[in-house]
Amino acid sequence: MGNKTSSFTEEQLEAYQDCTFFTRKEILRIFKRFREISPKRIPVNMKDGSKTKTIKIPVFELELMTELRENPFCERICQVFSEDGSGDMCFEDFLDMFSVFSEAAPKDIKCVYAFRIYDFDGDNFLSRPDLEKTLQCLTRNQLSDEEVSFVVEKVIEEADLDDDSMLSYIEFEHVISRSSDFLNTFHIRI
Repeated sequence: MGNKTSSFTEEQLEAYQDCTFFTRKEILRIFKRFREISPKRIPVNMKDGSKTKTIKIPVFELELMTELRENPFCERICQVFSEDGSGDMCFEDFLDMFSVFSEAAPKDIKCVYAFRIYDFDGDNFLSRPDLEKTLQCLTRNQLSDEEVSFVVEKVIEEADLDDDSMLSYIEFEHVISRSSDFLNTFHIRI
């Protein structure tokens, strides 16, 4: 690190490297991005470990980030990655989000989080209402109710292997495994 003052202790940086797909330099770049969102709220020095978990950026500020603002699942992504589900994120939540959306994250981890994002009611299944909300987000509410119902019915017909009218994680994973575009679309560049 030379003479450069770091925002984190060596131990913090090592821990972040161990639990993300990032180098030390990338972690610091992500922190810089985090701090740019709300510079008055986020201190430069995060060496007091409690700050990385307690100082949060509100979801309404996170939704303005260029990396998220055009994403139809912006609010839902923030909810899934915030530890308390509110959408407000501390640095560690933010770092986790960028790690999962990084190009280095494996497909199986991305699949777990995609499932959580689409599981709006949090019951560990993608039911008709979850699929309807997902489709409405993807199409930005441009489909009629009849079109949404038709597409949801086709998705369930195609992917529901146990005929329970909803998709389990295993069924979802099976669909994703056949999607060549999934990895190309489920990422954010830093």
